[in-house]
Amino acid sequence: MSPRTTNSRSAIPSAGSGRVPDVAIDFTTADPEALQRRRAIRNDPVQRYRRLVEIRAAEARIREFHSSGQAWGTTHCADGQEAVAVGLAAAAPPTDLFWVAHRVHAMGLALGCTLESVFAENLGRTTGSVGGIGGSFHLTDVGVGLIHSFTIIGTQIAQAVGGAFASQVLGSDRVTVAVFGDGAVNIGVFHEALNLAALWKAPVVFILENNHYAEFTHVDTVTTVTPLARRADSYGIPWRVVDGQDVESVTSATTAALDHARHGGGPTLLEMSTYRYLGHSRSDPAAYRPEGEADAWHERDPIKVEAARLLSEGLATDDDLSAVDELVASDIAEAAEIAYSAPNPPLSAMFTNVWAPDPPSGGSAGSVR
Repeated sequence: MSPRTTNSRSAIPSAGSGRVPDVAIDFTTADPEALQRRRAIRNDPVQRYRRLVEIRAAEARIREFHSSGQAWGTTHCADGQEAVAVGLAAAAPPTDLFWVAHRVHAMGLALGCTLESVFAENLGRTTGSVGGIGGSFHLTDVGVGLIHSFTIIGTQIAQAVGGAFASQVLGSDRVTVAVFGDGAVNIGVFHEALNLAALWKAPVVFILENNHYAEFTHVDTVTTVTPLARRADSYGIPWRVVDGQDVESVTSATTAALDHARHGGGPTLLEMSTYRYLGHSRSDPAAYRPEGEADAWHERDPIKVEAARLLSEGLATDDDLSAVDELVASDIAEAAEIAYSAPNPPLSAMFTNVWAPDPPSGGSAGSVR
């Protein structure tokens, strides 16, 4: 399930040619299973509930990979924040593009990345979303709109604006989405990107995933501006604070923002108020949190909130929800086994996708000017 793009050097114009590059993402060859997963949650609240449960269970399995030594390095999980990822994916068509942060498993699975590809990437296997060379932080699947996940805080915000500008140049109705945390709003690129997006009326939606902690630092200790989304006023960008524990609220607000951008209205900033149950990474015990803080957020757990809605609206029964739990457990076990049995990439893989296939006209691969 590898992303596929056109890759012809001849399609890239020389400087001053004035021709728009004839290079486009080819969505037609995306992995069929991933696209089906992407579309399943668009109009089906029961499927959205299932994806919430799946993400929670998948990240628990990923932590087992790491704690058992099957996977190397660290990992950043989104327990408690699943409604943001699923709500965003439910609102956006598969052709919209996402630039996201390092806490990416939830977003990748919500957008349609298969369990096997996400597990395999964490395990460093060739069947991973980027062939096993990206690991936990760097999932990519262009076929379902996941351009990349970034570990340099805030860089994806500017790149998403660039993607939105490309949509304008190419005359596309595609909208780009930048997903970032509360820690990114104190970085210069956040302000630079919002300024340009407003100036160009770029078709971009900024998603500020406020889980209230930038690594170990509570948001209240680093800014006097609350809500954080109010910073958009400086650039004339409309903003809204959204209940990030409620997948339907996220879907509704994001749908409106995407429509606004798609029809020429320009950018919107949505602040998703949410909470991560675990530490910043698997090595963080989160001892800095006040006693009882997490308990209050657990009362509005995204899975609990959606389950209560499905039951109260008669969209599912207790037996239906139990069946979802059983299906997800089976899917997780099967996907983990398949991913673990896949081969490791050869040593030569570290040299692939470093240089373009052909050097630019008049130059050579590796030359520096």
